[in-house]
Amino acid sequence: MNIREEAIKKINQLPDKLLPEVSILLDFLLTKENPAQWQMWEQFKDFLKITDSDFSDYLENLEDYEERLARGEIQW
Repeated sequence: MNIREEAIKKINQLPDKLLPEVSILLDFLLTKENPAQWQMWEQFKDFLKITDSDFSDYLENLEDYEERLARGEIQW
């Protein structure tokens, strides 16, 4: 039995309530294998850091965001 078959066997043993989590994990792994999608994920993750931050750090975050835009690390 190869690794693919072993993984499918394990998935088939899971209760239905865990399948949504497996699906999310598989989506993440597929995204990770696609360079363009992975880059978009990385940018999204960076935006989350900015939006989840405390507003007391707003100016610092804004300056960081503007500097990253200027360096071409992220796009508008």
